Amino acid sequence: MKKGTLLHSEISSLISRLGHTDSLVIGDAGLPVPAGLQRIDLALIKGIPSFMQVVQAVTEEMQVERAVIAEEIKFHNPQIHSELLALLNVLQQHQGNTIAIQYVSHHQFKQQTQRSHAVIRSGECSPYANVIFYAGVIF
Repeated sequence: MKKGTLLHSEISSLISRLGHTDSLVIGDAGLPVPAGLQRIDLALIKGIPSFMQVVQAVTEEMQVERAVIAEEIKFHNPQIHSELLALLNVLQQHQGNTIAIQYVSHHQFKQQTQRSHAVIRSGECSPYANVIFYAGVIF
């Protein structure tokens, strides 16, 4: 469910169509997008926009209930992992709910993307900077 105003019309439309437990993926520039899945490509050049910039913009609009992250991020990209956890902590305080965080292998993560409504591609070029967000409800 949408919570605010987002200038990107495709992302805004995507979020407004999400129902409870529907999911979307925010990925780095290298995450494969399954055939047939909506791809919203924001990547301009290496690093722009960053993964965290896209996560911030999306979570200002989307009520998040759950996040799935590849286990490998903990060891191969601890900086992004730390920033993502900090953002989710602030978000759950703002939303007034607990956001469940699930870690899976990167292989399982890529399989789970197939069940999402869309993949939003950032310009991030660091490893495992990907997340699947599942929509909650605002009531």
